[in-house]
Amino acid sequence: MRKKLFKISRIFIPTMIALFFFSTIASAHVTVVPKTSATGAWETYTIKVPVEKEMATTKITVKVPAGFEVESYQPVPGWNFSEEKDASGKAKSFTFTATGEGILPGQFQQFVIVAKNPDKATKAAWDAYQYYKDGSIVEWTGNEGADTPHAITNIVTASTTAADHDHMKTENTKTVETGKTTNASSLPLILSIVSVLLSLIALILAARKK
Repeated sequence: MRKKLFKISRIFIPTMIALFFFSTIASAHVTVVPKTSATGAWETYTIKVPVEKEMATTKITVKVPAGFEVESYQPVPGWNFSEEKDASGKAKSFTFTATGEGILPGQFQQFVIVAKNPDKATKAAWDAYQYYKDGSIVEWTGNEGADTPHAITNIVTASTTAADHDHMKTENTKTVETGKTTNASSLPLILSIVSVLLSLIALILAARKK
């Protein structure tokens, strides 16, 4: 029996680690919030940069979507800020470069800017380039569904934004009243746990037949 359990553990433990690692990596994207904002508004945007490799991130460059005007940034200890500007003096891209060790594995860093939104409704893509200590670059420039997608901000009219806010408020009220909560970000981990349990059951049943 001990030999059977030992064989099962040799298969089960690596499987569990691999599934957990996959679910973590799947959600480790460069993101920009808020995801919805109003036309012509001055908005505070937060860029969240996680580390998905076993080495530090030392630089992050973000292209400014068309029609946006970057006004200012929030200083981050251990990081320098720089901009690349066009002929009119507006920022085309901005970069945060680490002066120290950077963002270490298992960590994330948030970078905050203030920008004026375009005057017309649009879906704005934030192309980002994440630089690692070994010189490798992860380009977060793909469309939705890609392995390395860019973040999207929906720029909508003020009336649409208010309607969306009211809708979200109504949905949140319904959730509280019914006692039900949802968390889409936990779905990959839940599926991984279910897969692990099913694999374990199958291995135990197979061991008993032998």
